[in-house]
Amino acid sequence: MTTPWGEFELSRFPEDPRDRLRAWDASDAYLLRHLAEEGVPITGTVVVVGDRWGALVTALARHRPTQITDSFLSQEATRANLARAGVEPGAVGLLTTQDPPPERVDVLLVRVPKSLALLEDQLLRLAPAVHAGTVVVGTGMVKEIHTSTLQLFERILGPTRTSLARQKARLIFCTPDPALERPANRWPYSYALPEGVGAVSGRTVVNHAGVFCADRLDIGTRFFLEHLPAGTRGARVVDLGCGNGVVGTAVAVADPQAEVLFVDESFQAVASAEATYKANGVPGHAEFRVGDGLAGVAPGSVDLVLNNPPFHSHQATTDATAWRMFAGAKRALRPGGELWVIGNRHLGYHVTLKRLFGNSRLVASDPKFVVLKAVKRG
Repeated sequence: MTTPWGEFELSRFPEDPRDRLRAWDASDAYLLRHLAEEGVPITGTVVVVGDRWGALVTALARHRPTQITDSFLSQEATRANLARAGVEPGAVGLLTTQDPPPERVDVLLVRVPKSLALLEDQLLRLAPAVHAGTVVVGTGMVKEIHTSTLQLFERILGPTRTSLARQKARLIFCTPDPALERPANRWPYSYALPEGVGAVSGRTVVNHAGVFCADRLDIGTRFFLEHLPAGTRGARVVDLGCGNGVVGTAVAVADPQAEVLFVDESFQAVASAEATYKANGVPGHAEFRVGDGLAGVAPGSVDLVLNNPPFHSHQATTDATAWRMFAGAKRALRPGGELWVIGNRHLGYHVTLKRLFGNSRLVASDPKFVVLKAVKRG
C-alpha cells in the first residue's frame, strides 16, 4: 500500500498465499490521502475505529494512534503488519470494542463498519471523549455509507457532510457539537426467545451491538435449535462462531453436565455469549474464548462441535472461513466426535464435509436450510 507516509506491505490474518483479497481498500487510501493533502493536524490522542486489517494505524504509527476493533483477526493482522513495518512495540495502542475508550480524543478516524448498530454503539461510547476541537473523519466504500450512516454521526456527534466519491470510496466529515443532547445507548439489548425452540424456549438472549441478528432470533439459528443432538451426556462441546451463545446455552440447559466452550473472533459476540449464559443461570461449566476458531484447542480434545459458519468476510463472499472452521473442528475432535453444521442449502457444505471427513449425513432440512453431521473417523 502506497501512502504519503511511505509504502507498506500488508496482509490479512491468518495469512494465506492463495488469498487474493488485499488488506486495505480504496477507502483506506482515500482517508490517508485526504489527511496529507489537507494538512490535517494529527496531534494529541488519535483514535482509529474499525481499522479492518491495521492499514490505517500502520501508516499513521508515527502519530502513536490507538486502534479500536471488534475483530480478533483484525487485531492479529495489525500486530503482524506493525511488526513487518518495523514499528516499535507499544507505539500503537490496541483496544477492543469491549475495553474502556480513551478519556479524550483529539482525532477520531472511523472506518465505517458493516453493522450500523456497532457504529451507533461505538460513537456513543466515544462521544464523551470528543470535544469541539476534535477532528472527525469517517471513511468507507460508497455502498457502505448510507443516509442512516450520516444521520448517526449527526445525531451523536454533530453536523455531518460527505465528500465526493473517489474510486467508489467516500469520506465523512463531522464537526463535533459538545452541547448536543445524545440518545441513550440501547446496547446491550435483551429479548426473550419464542416458544418451540427446544431447551431454551422462553429463555433470555443478550446481544451486544454488531452481533448477527442482535434484536431477534434468526430463522437459521431457530432451525438449528430445533434439531440439536440429544443426549450429550457430559460431553465437551464447542459452540464455534458462537455469536450470542444461544446454541451453546441450549446444550448447557439440556445437559448441565456438559462442558461448553464458546468461541468467536468477535469480542462483541463472546461478551454476548457470556451474558446470555449467565442471564439464564445455567449451573454447568462454560468457557468463553475470543480467538481464531479452534486454533487454541488441543487436538483430539472435543466430543461435539456445533457451527453456523459465516459466508461473508466484510463485503467479500467466500467459503474460506467455513473451510477453516470445518478443518479446525476435525483437528479438535476425538475419534468418533461429531461436527454439526447449519447452513443455507445452496452453499453445498455437504461436499466440503465429505472432502474433509470422508462422510456427511443430512440430519434435517427445510426449503432454505440443512443441518449436516460429519463424524471424525479414527
